[in-house]
Amino acid sequence: MADSGIVFDGQIGAPATLGAMLLRMLEAHEAWLAGRPEGLRANLSGMALAGANLEDARLERAELHAVNCHEAQMSRANLCQAGLELANLSNATMFGVDLSEADLSDAILTAALLSTANLTEARLYKTTLREANLREVRMLEAKMQECDFTAAVLRDADLHHSKAFDCTFTGAVLMGAKLYHVNFRYCRLVGASAAKTEWSTATLQNCNCREADFTSARFDGADLRQSTFCHANLSSASFQQARLNGVNMEGADLSWARFEEASTQATYFCGANLHGARGLTQTQLAQARTDSKTILPNGSHGPYMLGTGAHRPGRL
Repeated sequence: MADSGIVFDGQIGAPATLGAMLLRMLEAHEAWLAGRPEGLRANLSGMALAGANLEDARLERAELHAVNCHEAQMSRANLCQAGLELANLSNATMFGVDLSEADLSDAILTAALLSTANLTEARLYKTTLREANLREVRMLEAKMQECDFTAAVLRDADLHHSKAFDCTFTGAVLMGAKLYHVNFRYCRLVGASAAKTEWSTATLQNCNCREADFTSARFDGADLRQSTFCHANLSSASFQQARLNGVNMEGADLSWARFEEASTQATYFCGANLHGARGLTQTQLAQARTDSKTILPNGSHGPYMLGTGAHRPGRL
């Protein structure tokens, strides 16, 4: 590893450079991982490593509690099962980093570059990822609570079976993300860009998705009860066999959406555009709430009345 020329702040005797110290720690840690007697588990907790070069470093199971890695170079580093609680990783370059099973509680990753990173089974509690680049990231079975993903980029990310509670995705870019069987509760996706996202068999309950773009998204078999999609773009989305009980879709664009076998008890379609929507039966529309501003599947205005045939999609 190249000598960065940065020195510790007196806690570890001068004049040792940070680069030389890190090299010795990494060598001892590799020996520890290999089970050799001279090995020593790396503990970088509280150290000032801003701008340090940790590319390709092997730090799995290392202790990095409250470490300062602001603007550090950490691409392809192995941080599997590492303890990164309260770590500052803002603006760090972390392409392809392995953070599987890592603990990122209270960590700061604002504007971090995490494309293609692996966060499978990672723990994120009050973690800040505002404006982070998480494109094509793997977050399978990750656990997230009170995290901030505001304006983060999660394009084409894989979040299968992940759990998120009280997290913020306001303005986040999720286009093409795969969220099969995720469990999102009390999350905010206001204004999110989520076209062509996959939410099949997902739970998205009590979530605020106002003004988000879900064009051509798939919610087949999903449980969306009590969530809000007011003024969202849901054109050509699929809700086949979805649970839409109590969902607020006021003013939403649902043109050409699919609703085969969806549950629509108390679904709020007032002011929504359902023109061309397919799969809605008379019973489904009668169970939902519509008003004079609702555009029904056949292109006429509501409220929906039984026997009018307005549930049948009209042609352009």
